[in-house]
Amino acid sequence: MSVSGAAAPVIFITGASSGLGAALARHYAARGAVLGLAARRGAALEALAAELPGTCFTYPLDVTDAAALAAAGADFISRAGVPDLVIANAGISVGTLTEERADLTAFSRVMVVNVLGVVHTFQPFIAAMKSLKRGRLVGIGSVAGVRGMPGAGAYCASKAAVSAYLESLRVELHGCGIAVTTILPGYIATPMTAVNKYPMPFLLPADVAAQRIIRQIDRGVGYAVVPWQMAIVAKLLRLLPNPLFDSLFSRAGRKPRDLTL
Repeated sequence: MSVSGAAAPVIFITGASSGLGAALARHYAARGAVLGLAARRGAALEALAAELPGTCFTYPLDVTDAAALAAAGADFISRAGVPDLVIANAGISVGTLTEERADLTAFSRVMVVNVLGVVHTFQPFIAAMKSLKRGRLVGIGSVAGVRGMPGAGAYCASKAAVSAYLESLRVELHGCGIAVTTILPGYIATPMTAVNKYPMPFLLPADVAAQRIIRQIDRGVGYAVVPWQMAIVAKLLRLLPNPLFDSLFSRAGRKPRDLTL
């Protein structure tokens, strides 16, 4: 289902306080959408909402908190109606090393935010969408989930899990009127990628990435890689034999570790 033709689409977005989530919110607000925006950083979320035209409801919460998202979902439905579109965008990325015991907390945090956060985001809306036999659920994965990269075990594993989960959900909901879209972005210029000290091919500004992602959602696709160049990269990575892949990427640049998660 495309929301582009609706007079006032109703849209819920997580991870909306900055980066891609904020860019998506700005684009949809410009279309006249009624927005529900969720993020951990309440002050940043309120600042974004203050600049947006139209109706916007904010929910300062952590996507690891299923109860908080259930309450936000119920509140948003009561105020705005059943969403046409729910975008599970919240995610974190940090370098991790399995050999470092201190990184176990980061592994757990990345997996819970990036994987269970998507489940927690969708769950409050599915029953209501089913009752109306309409709606679209969009999960933001990553090209990083195509192959495992050194020093990024948690992030790559989480995004591979997101892709598999979204495929399962798409089939699970087939025929009930709810569509599921998997979006795999490449590199996007956000605070999350600003710490990377290695080349990031086909890097997109968040605003441009949001435009291209929305275009794919409007088309009603079930799966898309943004930008298209990264789709070619992803296909080539899948085809590489393990020995060649290991040799080429064993010395690839690594994201900094972070023990504060």
